[in-house]
Amino acid sequence: FEEKFSAHAQTSLNRIFREARDNADSPQSTPVIIGFDVTASMGYLAEELALNSLNKAITYLYDRKPISCPQIMCCAIGDCKSDKYPLQVTQFESDIRIIKQLTELCLEGGGGGNGGESYNLAWYFAAHRTLIDSFEKRMKKGHLITIGDDNCHSSLTCREIKRVFGDSAEYDLSSEELIAFAEKMYNVFHICIDKGTAEDERIFLGWRELLPGRTAIINRKDISCLSELIYALISVAEGRTVNEALSNVDQQAAERIAGSLAYINIKQGNTISF
Repeated sequence: FEEKFSAHAQTSLNRIFREARDNADSPQSTPVIIGFDVTASMGYLAEELALNSLNKAITYLYDRKPISCPQIMCCAIGDCKSDKYPLQVTQFESDIRIIKQLTELCLEGGGGGNGGESYNLAWYFAAHRTLIDSFEKRMKKGHLITIGDDNCHSSLTCREIKRVFGDSAEYDLSSEELIAFAEKMYNVFHICIDKGTAEDERIFLGWRELLPGRTAIINRKDISCLSELIYALISVAEGRTVNEALSNVDQQAAERIAGSLAYINIKQGNTISF
């Protein structure tokens, strides 16, 4: 993968923006950001996500359209405390060009063994580095889903923000603050991957405290159903019930992911009012 690491992925995130704009082919664009953990603890699952499961999920969203005119961006998430490439992002795309960009991301396989990963980089990027017509024109939220097997670091420090984004922050930003920033424009979710270890339940509980009602879990044996789980999360955020969302996917897949949605409870509507 390092040999395929493209120029757009290597570029510093300083002053880089990603735009989800309306156009003739996508007149009512809705942005979707899917971030996935590429640290060492993910093992083969990082490559499985990059080459297969996310490919399928992206195609599924384009075909089934739980939202109008989906424009999808993927990001590879590492650990900003130790990794060379802690966050890599593609463009927003409304067709399968996104899949080629996805395969060009570097699966660094890092992480610091320090009790967490930097999923909060995706929230910062969404809040400060994306420009989206759905919000600017229609006051409608997009969707941001991160996927991984570890805890999230409790904050982004000023030094980390400067190194990754080139921004000068006045103080360290807690993960709770970063979620709040991102949630102004996006429905934020996290999918925990259950790998069958003793730590999985503790990690899942930690995420449920950080993102109450927005945290799902999927067993690594059910990773082939990730498409249906992402579809269901977006459908629920768009106002459908869990049962309605599950009724629109393959029955066998619905049975396998029903438990994954047990803690999903969307209390806010998708349209923002002031």
